[in-house]
Amino acid sequence: MKAVVYRAGRGLACEDIAAPRPQADQVLVRVINCGFCGSDHSLVQSGMLADGYVLGHEISGVVAEVGADVSGELLGQRVTIRPTYCGQCPECLAGKQMFCQQNRRSTGIGDLPGGFAEQLVCYPQMLIPIPAGVDSQNAALAEVFATGLHGVKVAGRAGGSALVLGGGPIGLGLIKLLKLQGFGPVGLGEPQAAKRELALSWGADFVLDPLSQPLGEAVLAHTDGRGFDVVYECAGAPDNVQAAMDACARFGVVCVLSVMARMAQILPLTLNFKEIILTGAYGNDHAENRQILNWMAQGRLDGRGMISDLIGLEQLPALYQERIHPGQAIKAMLRVGPEF
Repeated sequence: MKAVVYRAGRGLACEDIAAPRPQADQVLVRVINCGFCGSDHSLVQSGMLADGYVLGHEISGVVAEVGADVSGELLGQRVTIRPTYCGQCPECLAGKQMFCQQNRRSTGIGDLPGGFAEQLVCYPQMLIPIPAGVDSQNAALAEVFATGLHGVKVAGRAGGSALVLGGGPIGLGLIKLLKLQGFGPVGLGEPQAAKRELALSWGADFVLDPLSQPLGEAVLAHTDGRGFDVVYECAGAPDNVQAAMDACARFGVVCVLSVMARMAQILPLTLNFKEIILTGAYGNDHAENRQILNWMAQGRLDGRGMISDLIGLEQLPALYQERIHPGQAIKAMLRVGPEF
């Protein structure tokens, strides 16, 4: 089968590799669509991937084969795929399945090969059925929105003003989710004009270029100088943490959703004088993915507008060099099998 694999010293390459076969407790999924995530970019750039590994975890597909020990009517089911969880460890009991410590299995970002391939194997617990009325591209985007939804839940606010810093897929998804859940005004700080325009079309009340427009102006214009009730950092820029605190209202929340591996300097006095909650959010769980898919089925959520590049497997290595790595693509999406 065709797959895009990581090759040490070269990066991504499209190759013919052996098709996987499901073990007795596994299922075989025919991949339909798979999104390219920022974490995929980080892993490629890190050079720490095993040679020959197949990335890709934003997957929609169809169950094509089931192992001998797998029960249930799964064959032919349209699915997305999320990691396993035990349900018994302290993390699971706290409602944080994404931190499960017991033999966690995951496709494309862990131990199992992912969706940059025509087929993959996974475990039945990982499957989330795609409801009727949800197309394969939206289904592959469900995990993006679920990450944003998890951030909203961690921030713990049911409404109010919100500022999103960073207009990548998660930041743009947050714009839709915040508006869907009644927040307002909701704004985006993003240097790229195309992302700002998309945010406006998705319901943002205002947008700004933080490289030329101070956040303080947005605080004055949209919150009467009080500050935003919640600020989400989605750009992975260390300076944004203090900037988010400065733009946050007293008793507000700053939630870091980006995965930032660099030190960020902050002035703790800002926390003291405002009594801000500074928190982070990581990943998502199965229930959040189901909620997103249900909103999609109800016609309340459609993420296809963020897809800037819809390509085949063979095109991914070149697109990575030309548009993904330079930061020009908003969301690259692979079209692997016949879409639904």
